[in-house]
Amino acid sequence: MSKDICTVSVVTFHPVWGDKEANLKRILEYTEAAAKRGSDFVIFPEMALTSYDDEADKPFKEKMQYKLAETVPGPSSEKVAELAKKWNINVIFGLPARDDDNPDIIYNALAIISPDGVAGCYHKMHLPAPEPNWATRGDKPVIFETDWGPIGIGICYDNYAFPELMRYYASRGCRLMVNSTALAHCHGPFFGSPTLEAAVVQNGIYIASANIGGLDVTNYFWGGSSIIGPGQKHAWSYYYYAGRRFTDEDAPECEMFTATIDLSLATRFPFKYNPSVEGTDWRPDKYIEMFTETLADENYGK
Repeated sequence: MSKDICTVSVVTFHPVWGDKEANLKRILEYTEAAAKRGSDFVIFPEMALTSYDDEADKPFKEKMQYKLAETVPGPSSEKVAELAKKWNINVIFGLPARDDDNPDIIYNALAIISPDGVAGCYHKMHLPAPEPNWATRGDKPVIFETDWGPIGIGICYDNYAFPELMRYYASRGCRLMVNSTALAHCHGPFFGSPTLEAAVVQNGIYIASANIGGLDVTNYFWGGSSIIGPGQKHAWSYYYYAGRRFTDEDAPECEMFTATIDLSLATRFPFKYNPSVEGTDWRPDKYIEMFTETLADENYGK
C-alpha cells in the first residue's frame, strides 16, 4: 500500500545562463539542504541546469542548449543520483536532454531521480515559442512510480494550457503532479497561479510547482514556487501549503519552500466510481469519440 504523508520541497531557482557547473553545484547543495529538512522530494525548475533563454540569431548547433545538452542518464543526472542515494531523496530537475540515438535531437526535459538511481526522463510535449528553435517535442507522458504511489510529470506549458495531460495522470491514480516551469513576465499574470489553482479544484490533486526567478538573458521570470493542494474549508477548493503565487511581490526571490502533505486528501473525485451514474463522472469513452471527430475534420489545424 502506498504511503500518504510526504514532505516536498520546491525551489525558486535563478540559474546562471550557460554555466552548467555552477548550476549543478547549487542543485546538489539545495538537494542536500532539502534532505536535511526531511524532504522526500525536491523539485527544481524547467532548464535549471543551464537556464532558459534562447539566442534567436544563432544557428541550432551554436545554441547554448545544443552545446550543453546531455543524455539522461548522463554526467549531471548521475551526480545527482549519487547524492539522492546518500540522502534517500527523490529529485526532479530541468535540463536540455540529448536523444539517446540521435545527438542532433534535443528535448526540453526533466531528469527524474530516485534513491535507487536515475528513474527516467520526461520530454516536454508542448513547446511554446521560442523553444522550437532548439527543442523537439516529446510524445509520451511519464509517470514516476514512488513509495507514495504514481506521480505525474509535466513542464510549464504542458500544465497551463493543456489540461488533458494532468487529467490523464489523475485518471491513472496520480495524487501529486510536478510542474517544473520557466514562467516569465512576457507570459502575463494569468497563465500561472489561476490555471494551477483551477487544476487542483478540477482534479482533486496536489501540485508541486518550481519556477525560475529573476532576470535571465532577456526574460524576467516570475518565481513563485508553491505546493498547492485540496483545501478543507470548502468541498471544492485549493490551499497553499507552502510558497507563493507567481505575482506576489517577493515571488522572484531565490528560496526553497517545504511542506508536509497528506496525499489521502487528494480525492481525485472526477475519476472515482459514482453509483448514481453507474460509472465515473469523467467520461473518456465519450471524449475519444469527440476527438476522433476533430481529427477527421478536414479543417482541423487550419
